[in-house]
Amino acid sequence: MLDARRHYVSLRSLALLPLVLFSPAVIAFFVDPDAVWGEYLGVFFHLSILFLVSRLEAAPWAKAAGYGWVALDVLAGILMINDIQYDTAWAIRLGGHVLAGVWIVSSSLVSRAMPVTVVGVVTGLWLAAYSFVGNVLPETYLRPAGILILVWFALLAVLHRPAPERSAAPESPALA
Repeated sequence: MLDARRHYVSLRSLALLPLVLFSPAVIAFFVDPDAVWGEYLGVFFHLSILFLVSRLEAAPWAKAAGYGWVALDVLAGILMINDIQYDTAWAIRLGGHVLAGVWIVSSSLVSRAMPVTVVGVVTGLWLAAYSFVGNVLPETYLRPAGILILVWFALLAVLHRPAPERSAAPESPALA
């Protein structure tokens, strides 16, 4: 039986998986933005993030935002693959990006590696902020966030150090 508390895969591997899966999609954003194959990779990319959300330190509400991002972006990808109206799928994707921003910023703020924190905060804020202006700004303004998230995954793989284990504070004699 698998032990839910045991880590079977390193955090480095969990950060490299979405990096590898999302890199071709980011390249497609620049070369052929209408490529449907990017949506297939995008679905698998987002599913791979489930493992990262579960492992990075973050408040439970921030992890819930990360899971919500994955769910909404997988939904948006499947809608695009099945030729559902682009505007509908895009609005769902942007809603998911708000949740992505919450999770990325929150998990980056507790990182002990300053580059992870800085790039994560900028990435999360960019993703979330674009969602509020995506109806007036072209998608090209979202491209830097795609590059930044790749950098963030790489930094997580190379620099991330888990927070030290916290033991429960000894019980005060007055409270006993």
